[in-house]
Amino acid sequence: MTITWVALAVLAVALAWPVPILLARSSWPSRAPATALIVWQAIALAGGLSMLGALFSYGLEPFGPDLASGLAAFPGWVLSGSLPPGAGFLQMFAVSGGILLGVHLLLTLGLTFARAERSRQRHHQLVQLLSTPMPERPGMRLLDHEAPIAYCLPGTTRSVTVLSAGLVDLLDDEQLRAVIAHETAHATQRHHLLLVAFRAWRGSLPWFPIATRALDAVTVLVEMLADDRARQQVPDAALASSIALVASASNAPPAMSSLNSAESDAAASALAADGASAERRLARLITPGRPFGAAARAFALVCGIALLAVPTALILAPAIIG
Repeated sequence: MTITWVALAVLAVALAWPVPILLARSSWPSRAPATALIVWQAIALAGGLSMLGALFSYGLEPFGPDLASGLAAFPGWVLSGSLPPGAGFLQMFAVSGGILLGVHLLLTLGLTFARAERSRQRHHQLVQLLSTPMPERPGMRLLDHEAPIAYCLPGTTRSVTVLSAGLVDLLDDEQLRAVIAHETAHATQRHHLLLVAFRAWRGSLPWFPIATRALDAVTVLVEMLADDRARQQVPDAALASSIALVASASNAPPAMSSLNSAESDAAASALAADGASAERRLARLITPGRPFGAAARAFALVCGIALLAVPTALILAPAIIG
């Protein structure tokens, strides 16, 4: 299994640093946010699979000719109180590290989803108390506050879009329609689930700079994806002007922070139109680049599939061939 764990270790290092860095610095994701999101998910999944596969392949090498047989033989050796020849401290350390890392990743993912769900439930209760329904706009509620706020609050069965009185007063009808279309896209496409997964990745590996970079990139891409859905209903100019107007308005005061908790999966207040995110979104609306062609899109998707296929093949192929 030497070739297997070496190849997996090299792939894990590549997916932990140079590959995500190159993707984060590339300009093409803004032209194809949906495709870029698929590639980011492939990087995260393949990176975790490669790390675990490298640890287990190295640690279980003395237990069998391939990972499957090594995993099958490992419990028997442990229960017998002995180890096969060649199984030393480093091998046991690698197996222990793989087990701990796998459990840590799964627990962090579960806890992150649980916390997000509790946060959404509290948020729904606050929205019910502090806002009023908009009869002319089903599924939307109006918050009596001067700060321009718009966000989607996802739910298990129904999602709620919250608009503030300040936002309604600030925008004209077409701009407001753009904001609503943007937030509706967040709800229908279930973007909060993707963001929770990447928050879990960052939470499980807080010392890993690329985890934060990946979350930042995915957050912007999700906003661009919602923008693209809104562009199907309103002109680019209306969407761009709504983002610019909200971004230039005053930020929500501290009293609003309870409604816009960083732990919640609702988009940030004010149409998530802040800082570099707003600049990048406005740039692609005002001066759109050349379309991302079908061939380029297919190539990116093939690369994403390959990222998952390679570690899977390295782990399973020896057992199948053998």
